[in-house]
Amino acid sequence: MERHSDVVAAWRAGVQPAWSIEADRPIGQALRRLKQRWSLWLALSDLGGMPLEAVTRGLSDLADLTLDRAIDAALAERGGGAGFVAIALGKGGSRELNFSSDIDPILLFDPERLPCRAREDPAEAAVRIARRVVELMQARDADGYVFRMDLRLRPASEVTPIALSVDAAIMHYESSALDWERAAFIRARAAAGDVALGERMLATIRPFVWRRSLDFGAIDAIRALTRRIRAHGGAVPFGPGYDLKKGRGGIREIEFFAQIHQLIHGGRDPALRVPATLDALAALGRAGRIDPDVAARLADAYRILRTVEHRLQMVDDRQTHQLPDGEALDNVARLHGLPDGDALLDLLRPHVDLVGRTYDALDGDVPTPQQGAEPDPAARFARFADPDAAADRIDRWRRGVPRALKSEAATSALERTLPALIDALSHAPDPDGALVRADRLVERLPSAVNIFRLLDARPALLTLFVAICAHAPALADALGRRPTLMDGLIDASALEPVPSVDALVAAWSRGDGQEPYELLLDRIRAEVAERRFALGVQIVAAAADPIDVAAGYSRVAEAALQLLTRATIADHQRSHGRIAGAGLIVLAFGRLGGAALTHASDLDLVFLHDGVPGEQSDGGRPLDTTRYFNRLAQRVTAALSVPTAAGPLYPVDTRLRPSGMDGLLCASVESFADYQRGAAWTWEHMALTRARVVFGTAEQRGRLNDIILETLRRPRDAATLRADVVGMRAEMARHKPAQGELDVKLERGGLVDLEFCVHHRQLATGTALVPELARAIAMLVEGEQLPPDFVDAHAVLSRMLVTLRLVAPRDEALDPPTQALVAAACRLPDWPALLAAHAAARQTVSEVWQAIEEAV
Repeated sequence: MERHSDVVAAWRAGVQPAWSIEADRPIGQALRRLKQRWSLWLALSDLGGMPLEAVTRGLSDLADLTLDRAIDAALAERGGGAGFVAIALGKGGSRELNFSSDIDPILLFDPERLPCRAREDPAEAAVRIARRVVELMQARDADGYVFRMDLRLRPASEVTPIALSVDAAIMHYESSALDWERAAFIRARAAAGDVALGERMLATIRPFVWRRSLDFGAIDAIRALTRRIRAHGGAVPFGPGYDLKKGRGGIREIEFFAQIHQLIHGGRDPALRVPATLDALAALGRAGRIDPDVAARLADAYRILRTVEHRLQMVDDRQTHQLPDGEALDNVARLHGLPDGDALLDLLRPHVDLVGRTYDALDGDVPTPQQGAEPDPAARFARFADPDAAADRIDRWRRGVPRALKSEAATSALERTLPALIDALSHAPDPDGALVRADRLVERLPSAVNIFRLLDARPALLTLFVAICAHAPALADALGRRPTLMDGLIDASALEPVPSVDALVAAWSRGDGQEPYELLLDRIRAEVAERRFALGVQIVAAAADPIDVAAGYSRVAEAALQLLTRATIADHQRSHGRIAGAGLIVLAFGRLGGAALTHASDLDLVFLHDGVPGEQSDGGRPLDTTRYFNRLAQRVTAALSVPTAAGPLYPVDTRLRPSGMDGLLCASVESFADYQRGAAWTWEHMALTRARVVFGTAEQRGRLNDIILETLRRPRDAATLRADVVGMRAEMARHKPAQGELDVKLERGGLVDLEFCVHHRQLATGTALVPELARAIAMLVEGEQLPPDFVDAHAVLSRMLVTLRLVAPRDEALDPPTQALVAAACRLPDWPALLAAHAAARQTVSEVWQAIEEAV
């Protein structure tokens, strides 16, 4: 304090000094003096009541600054340059350093940009730069040292040099990294040197750290790590000699409690990807991943334990975490404003006890494999109609006949799951049918390890798994292609309504804009697949009205369309530039236009632009207006429809564009308006009643809406309209007749007849011109253009269509258990009641349609 009396005076005056590095001193000495002065001011501020977060952030900022200047100095000795970065891990990465913390950086370099001397290999140069940085940071003299550096967290530290190329690091994390390295990178941060290089590297390995699918092998490893932590640090009970960091109920247990929940849930919830422990606890509490009260109490405990840790380390700058005894403990207590050591122990004891009990319960919060005795083999298959055939199927699994069960890990996961799985299958409405479908699913799986580990760890999902196998071939097919879809059902929110389109777009967006286009295509396909699967499960589980599920399917599709269109435009502009004042517009027709899709719906889209013909784009490869937007529309269509490594997305149908297949894929707004005014057929105006702008600016949306309403409101000859509508329906019936007794779309009195009735009344009256069919029907009923029973008829037929597309995608005959599921999904007590409601709906629609036909 005497050596830096100016710092003490500034603290007493309540002023933070302007920290600077003394340019007239050698860089090493200047950094050491800066560390002394800054640490002194923080220590005094800590004792004076500065919040823990401000103290630890100040120490971390000091570490960043000094490490950055050390890297600058090492590079300057070679003439300057860039391409060398320090990735901070541990408490430095989360900006939570204490007074005696080491820093744990990984030193990386870009061989293309690193300054090298003559005949010097970039790898050799990087090691020499790294050694110089370590020397500047760790060398000691009368001014002490800057920071100790621990470089052992780098990839394969026992065999690798102290500085690695970025590409080598990425290859390690993507191919051979260990589970503890995932946990370490929760707190990773590009801290010093070429920060942009470090941030690009961290963005590249983000999927390694934050995995969307739950890796139960990793969770098992984390559980083993918790036991090792306890065994190593928990031997000394609370009292003198207790380790505030490693002891039972100590700092590390709070940190690890937060990190394990982040690893489990952070892959699906970006809001949880925060490095600092206090921020992580708060985020987990807000998200409902841990009890908010527990989060708050753990945060209080963390603050007090870290603060007392600082008191220990202020004495002789010792790197210690153990409570002393006797007078030394009294001295620490007095630093904290308490009379003696006993008072300090009384202050800490309830916090340590709380943390210990919370950490003890960690295994109860983390998915845990089932345990239990295997049932009597003779009784296993008693509920199956053909016990021998059921036993043979299971035996094939156990012998590893399916490709997905050939590995030891897969068969081990199966054996742990099998008793509960067989029990769940045996209690299905049709056990034999459920097992047959489960067998087909297993045959299609690329790997069975994680899905059986998941079913083992989460017994509640077994019921849903069996229901999917028994009743929903569309979902079983999806699960066979992508078994990680089951992971999304762990979160109870999977059975909640889909949020708004804007909320989905926000959740699926990556704010940094650095994601490669191809990775975005894959990621959005994965997001959509997970949402569509969960929506289907809502029907199977009778957790949602199929009408609401249809609206959810539509919001998911619209959000994906907006994101992919936006990204495709940006990628298109990188090659071809922009056309000033012009943009792409996407119109949805059909079920997407009406905001009510099924699981199997395609997307009926029309692409338009508001550019001026003949203009050129301003990019490196310029295109005229027509080619620019038609090529862009082709790319958007491909982004939505072409399968990638992540699978397919949506079939896209663009035949409703002006002049159909003979017209341009992307026409101008003016030509679209002219076509609708003078050349469109009546059936095209019927289709236009369901048109809705799903991509475009507010100005573009308003302009298109005006064109649509102007077209639909124009006066029409009643007889001609009726003849056109009836003729179109007859033509459609000849080319697409109903398939089976439950073709609720094409049957007489089905949804197509209903839609023709609605569109006829919309065009005849120029009213109820909204794209959502249910709203249009309600408005027409209110205007006495349709009978009141039309509302219920539409609801019954719509619920049946959405549900049947899921459980009978190929118009399969329904077994009695699936009939009961369909009836329950349609909000009716049983199958006979559903058949009666279906017949009544058809009768209502047929009467209205017959009146239109007879008037021709």
